[in-house]
Amino acid sequence: MASTAITTKPVDPEPVFFNKDNLNSLLTFQTLITHLQNSLSSPSTLSLSSPHRQTFTITPTSTSLLLMPSWSSSPSLPYVGVKLVTHNPTNSALNISAVHASYVLFNSLTGQTLAFMDGTELTLWRTSCVSALASTFLSKANSEVLVMVGSGSLAPYLIKAHLTARPSLKKVIIWNRTVEKAKNLVEKLRSERELERVCFESSGCLEEVVKFGDIVSCATNSEAVLVKGEDLKVGAHLDLVGSFKESMRECDDEAIKRGRVFVDCENALVESGELVGAFDRGVISGEDICGTLVDLVKGEKGGRRSDDEVTVFKSVGSAVVDILGAQLVYETHLKNKGLRL
Repeated sequence: MASTAITTKPVDPEPVFFNKDNLNSLLTFQTLITHLQNSLSSPSTLSLSSPHRQTFTITPTSTSLLLMPSWSSSPSLPYVGVKLVTHNPTNSALNISAVHASYVLFNSLTGQTLAFMDGTELTLWRTSCVSALASTFLSKANSEVLVMVGSGSLAPYLIKAHLTARPSLKKVIIWNRTVEKAKNLVEKLRSERELERVCFESSGCLEEVVKFGDIVSCATNSEAVLVKGEDLKVGAHLDLVGSFKESMRECDDEAIKRGRVFVDCENALVESGELVGAFDRGVISGEDICGTLVDLVKGEKGGRRSDDEVTVFKSVGSAVVDILGAQLVYETHLKNKGLRL
């Protein structure tokens, strides 16, 4: 979705607040996947600056605070955005999400605050759609079985995004350490009319179900190996979403060694526990990383080369896709109101 023509005159002096329901009414998985694909290949995206995110540990609690800013120097993408994120892995014991976030969008030409957004919801949408976009280049076009590792707040978004990107998927198998949580998610998804064509199952044996996955998507806080490379079927695509620091790890070295590895952004090379650990142990080197999502979208690096190879996509999240997601939300809102920047 290209940015609309702009002037320096603000649409409205009052910023807009987008809560979860607002975001869900303005976004679809297909429109966001398409927007990310078009935007990441657009010259205007080169104008985006995104410093390495800052992470702070708040003691004595287990909470992490992350600051993720991004801004554009291009008049065709007149935005500054900042996401504030907290992460607390112990929240699962309280039956609440581990991640909470707020997003603020500014006009880069005037400095005007344009919008406040539910950053948690925005993150769920953009993270899942990044994985789905990568899957269009890296998974088999005829993929039929998706294995979802984890059943937290991100899981249903990843499932729906992957189903959008690969409509050939017929079955989704969900695994979680707490089997009851996996069963609950299965029941919830079975009740959604738009997913009636898909067979949903849960399983308590991860090693067994991984063997069936054409796509294996992981979204957990695990610091211990979950997916073993020896269990991946020939031609599988492994989507790793959960880890964002060196201590976190969702797959073993064999999975990294077997696959052609792509990342969402360069930060993954220093933040992902799977990759940092593999580098340290000499399993692979930085030169073995095949490319980034932008490389795939621009056609500068080739994706899947055959139905037999294993592919791996590791994402840690970036402020670039945050601001592009926020752009789509805000500009869709303006379009619906008959307004423009």
